[in-house]
Amino acid sequence: MKLLFAPDSFKGSLSSNQAISLLTEAARRHFPGCEIIGVPMADGGEGTAEALLSTLGGTFINCTVTGPLGEPVTAKYGITQNHMAIIEMAEASGLPLVPPKKRNPLLTGTYGTGQLICHAFDQGITDLLLTIGGSATNDGGIGAATALGFRFLDKNDQELAPIGQSLSRIHRIDTSLVHPKLREASITIMCDVENPLTGPNGATYIYGPQKGGNPQILDQLEHGMIHYAAIIQEMTGIDYTSMEGAGAAGGFSIPFLAFANASLSSGIDTVLKAVHFDELLSGVDFVITGEGRVDRQSVFGKVMSGVGKACKKKNIPIAAIVGSMGDGAADIYSCGIDSIMPIVSAPMELSYAMENSETLFADAADRIFRFLKMGIKL
Repeated sequence: MKLLFAPDSFKGSLSSNQAISLLTEAARRHFPGCEIIGVPMADGGEGTAEALLSTLGGTFINCTVTGPLGEPVTAKYGITQNHMAIIEMAEASGLPLVPPKKRNPLLTGTYGTGQLICHAFDQGITDLLLTIGGSATNDGGIGAATALGFRFLDKNDQELAPIGQSLSRIHRIDTSLVHPKLREASITIMCDVENPLTGPNGATYIYGPQKGGNPQILDQLEHGMIHYAAIIQEMTGIDYTSMEGAGAAGGFSIPFLAFANASLSSGIDTVLKAVHFDELLSGVDFVITGEGRVDRQSVFGKVMSGVGKACKKKNIPIAAIVGSMGDGAADIYSCGIDSIMPIVSAPMELSYAMENSETLFADAADRIFRFLKMGIKL
């Protein structure tokens, strides 16, 4: 029997590799001699670089960069063996870097993420994969662009601070000093949301509240984003306001889409392609995936949906181990997932489940292989 394990991390409790290890232990106990392939998964959020480096091989590089509030933070990015940089925006510009009482998207910026990109360029790398989940910012990417040499100028030709509240004051964008590698780099931006840049479903009104924006702040940011997009359109002839996915991470991708060789791509699809997942499925009899929670949102570009669809195309049975099931969890069956096994085995507090996730996961893995053995007997 050939088994493939492709779980996402269980945020705050288990990494993808830990889940694979527990599945492997249970599989060998019930099916001695089985062949096992472990492939850590991610969809562009936290842990994507670690998951890809585990499969592709590579190293992490640590840097001191500017955090979302302008203070120094230590961040890392990955370089794969085939010389591709994997940069997680959350490392330098993520929401956890901003204490709840200081969260205000008018005052945060993405400068540190731009510094990570510059550092990768200075290593000679021109193939970049950017993951943009978990940002603390709504600056339209002007912070990162500033780190790369862009200058955002007001009506008096004074350079503006690269933060959200500056968007409405941009009069001119100077691109004459942009990092030379930006023009030749190939940049893939992993995005798992479809929100446009502006409007009621755009970057500001949908994601701004979780970043500390009250109604007044959100209105100011939306006005600034519309103004910023108009200037970009004057320069490029392209209207980014309604582009699907442009609203991800507070419009972070806009300067890269407008002035570089960059594209938006589904997070899980990019990961599956990078690890050659279809090839790994060759000869596989059974697949197990999983993530912390499955609900109706899981069908939209999340790990379980991507892995499930890949297995469905090849008619390979697949089950999922999950931390919990929310409203609409059954929607995931349409993506090829055959069954769901929650790790929660009795009524319990979330804190208890998180603290005992390893034991609970191991028990769920044991149960899923017992069911598999029973199915074989049938």
